[in-house]
Amino acid sequence: MEIQNKRLKESEFYTIRDEVLKTWPTGKGISIENGAAYQRELPEDKKFARVLKKADDEGRVLLQPRAGVALVDEHINLLKFLEKEADLLPTTIDAYTRNNKYEDAAGGITKSMNAGQSLLNGFPAVNHGIEECRRVIEGVGKPVQVRHGTPDARLLGEITLAAGFSAYEGGGISYNIPYTKKIPLETSIRDWQYVDRLIGLYEERGVRINREPFGPLSGTLVPPFISHCIGIIEGLLALEQGVRSISLGYGQAGNLLQDIAAIKSLRDLAHEFFSEAGFDDYELTTVFHQWMGGFPEKESQAFAVIAWGGAIASMAGASKIITKTPHEAMGIPTREANLQGLEATRQMVNMLSDQSPESSTELEREIEIIKKEVRQVLTRVRELGGGDMAVGSVRAFEAGVLDVPFAPSIYNNGKLLPVRDNYGAVRLLSSGQIPFSDDILDYHKSKIDERAVAEGREPNFQMVIDDIYAISKGKLVGRPR
Repeated sequence: MEIQNKRLKESEFYTIRDEVLKTWPTGKGISIENGAAYQRELPEDKKFARVLKKADDEGRVLLQPRAGVALVDEHINLLKFLEKEADLLPTTIDAYTRNNKYEDAAGGITKSMNAGQSLLNGFPAVNHGIEECRRVIEGVGKPVQVRHGTPDARLLGEITLAAGFSAYEGGGISYNIPYTKKIPLETSIRDWQYVDRLIGLYEERGVRINREPFGPLSGTLVPPFISHCIGIIEGLLALEQGVRSISLGYGQAGNLLQDIAAIKSLRDLAHEFFSEAGFDDYELTTVFHQWMGGFPEKESQAFAVIAWGGAIASMAGASKIITKTPHEAMGIPTREANLQGLEATRQMVNMLSDQSPESSTELEREIEIIKKEVRQVLTRVRELGGGDMAVGSVRAFEAGVLDVPFAPSIYNNGKLLPVRDNYGAVRLLSSGQIPFSDDILDYHKSKIDERAVAEGREPNFQMVIDDIYAISKGKLVGRPR
């Protein structure tokens, strides 16, 4: 049966749940009632949605790093080290768990214990189980979110929510198309409907869990309209299942005006489409991810990239910033480097806390361009699904109406080709099958032509390659040498 954007029936949910909990021994006997009771008893300053909403209402930008290691005590120590500067804490899940390879994760835990250091690139929450995960929640003083990259995150959700994690990242599109190659979109959307219904059941028991679709997608020259469309769709799918705290994200592209316009338009567009769908009882916040592409190898240069992201997020009025570290070009950062990324971002945010950018014709034009692009694409997605956004999303990817640049999935069209304009904003060198009106297509062409004239070369794929590496080489726009 084709996937639909309908709330899972209770009987259907619990039938699936019986199988999910059998996937790994730590799933045995998980109780939603027990998990909800534990969540309700958490101190108010450990409840993610509450802390985030309060800060957003007050106009404060919160900071959150990425972090996760294999062993529980070491993970607690890492988070305690970072919470000196972080407002919100992460638990980044390891790659084995993200791919549901729990036996491999178990081997990684054993090897890490023998080596005396983490040999996994994250925290294997499923293997540790509820009680050990609760030690993480009880060992720190701030709210903790699960951050991962998992197409089938059902068991991970069951264990971590019952353990007291009060925020959960990802979605059926954003944790499939940019992350995997051969998983059908229908499958991942259905599995994430389960996760969102689970969170809806917690909501019905008086527990608000924050849900955050993954905004950056492939993290490489992603035009704002694409990440906005997918985030709004995943928000709609989550709301249908009973989720009531939504954080929509965006990955920094680099151009000041476009990045500010992206965050400002994202909030407006989400309210617009959520309201049109009949939802009014929700909380909405925004997330700004610092630069997700290649970083300079020199730490001094990396700090400039980090600080720039903090400045833009602050000026745009994002609710929280996902921070980067000066070791991004080197691999997994040390905890000290992670803290330095937070400190650099904090300094910039503090300096800009009493400032806001003047509105300008250029900024307002960029906001309106993004809004027009999103409305045209989502209107077509809705048409393809006969009003159903789940059906429409699958068909839109098949038709190329939704298309994520540089994504590995075979279910992604891969015809959308972005490039920077003369000022570093991301435009479309090739629009693929995106259903834009002629005036939008002409706008993109004119902006790229302007760059081509300035550089004395025809618009071509070499521009794209140059742009991908530009920031790691000290520039924003990949100019010819």
